[in-house]
Amino acid sequence: MHVALSIFVIFAVWRWGDWRNWQKYHTTMLYFALGNLTYNFLTASYFLWRFNSDFLSNHTLTEMLYTFIVFPGTALLFLSNYPTTKKEQLKHYIRWVAIYVLVELVFIFTNHIHYNYGWHLGWSAAFDVIMFPILYLFYKKPIIAYLISIPIAVFFLWWFKVPVHLPVEQR
Repeated sequence: MHVALSIFVIFAVWRWGDWRNWQKYHTTMLYFALGNLTYNFLTASYFLWRFNSDFLSNHTLTEMLYTFIVFPGTALLFLSNYPTTKKEQLKHYIRWVAIYVLVELVFIFTNHIHYNYGWHLGWSAAFDVIMFPILYLFYKKPIIAYLISIPIAVFFLWWFKVPVHLPVEQR
């Protein structure tokens, strides 16, 4: 399922994305990847959600598909098709949140995602509602997006009591 989604995202970027001008979206693609890497690093022993691997056989390779294909591809598709009118922009946000929620719903029913510590589809949907506007904000004003991202991340770490341990110096 995860490999199929990755292949579909590659096709979608080729078909509907502005992949020829990928450099315009590159920093936002990296921001999205960085967010996923940060999540995996901070929650390595306390995953709020975790993808159940299909034939890739381990969590790390599955996460690499999302970090380097699905999420950057999503950023490129989302930004390169961003509409100009407010009404169309709202529809665009709703469409992308719906896509993410529906894909996750399929993952729930096919046992390709597992939730822990109180996380559930509702939290994912709420996160998506926040995430897509921040992706656009990052595209336009990256410093502001970074500054907004920090308290959002701290909130989720605090709310779900994620044990973030500072490294202890080895002697």
